[in-house]
Amino acid sequence: MFKASQPHAAQKLEEVVLLDPLGNEIGRADKAVIHTKNTPLHSAFSIFLFSPAGQMLVQQRAWSKKTWPGIWSNACCGHPLPGEALEAAAHRRLFDELGLRNIDLTLALPDFHYRAEYLGIVENEICPVFIGVCDTPTSPNPDEVAATGWIDWQPFANNDDAYAHYAPWSKWEAALLLQTGLVDGLF
Repeated sequence: MFKASQPHAAQKLEEVVLLDPLGNEIGRADKAVIHTKNTPLHSAFSIFLFSPAGQMLVQQRAWSKKTWPGIWSNACCGHPLPGEALEAAAHRRLFDELGLRNIDLTLALPDFHYRAEYLGIVENEICPVFIGVCDTPTSPNPDEVAATGWIDWQPFANNDDAYAHYAPWSKWEAALLLQTGLVDGLF
């Protein structure tokens, strides 16, 4: 089942934390301008949410987004603000993007790093991955999310061709999560 987004309050501008290859902070930059063909390495996170029955929550990124517009991906991704704890940032984005609160998250892939390009825009992130269970309805923010839905976890994690059009980071992260076995322990 897929659900379209509902109106939310306007989002304010954000800074991202720039990193060296070891993950140390080396500066800050305006999120709205750093994503280019030469995006510097920066801090991010990714969240996979699962229903109690083992389905995976997915979102279609808003068509208005500069990075990866209209692309389907895992439940939520974002950037911690300067000085913000990673898990606090993850909870903030779950609410901002999907209207979700009180989701217990587990840090499953603390060292994930990727670089990907789409339509001339590069993502270049050290992107720890959280997992959790969600049994409440989403309320997508249309500035962030065009639609949400639930898909079967195992075919996605096993890189089934039906999901070839999904964001590459979500497929890479899912394959690594499958190897850890941590997702199977959630339900």
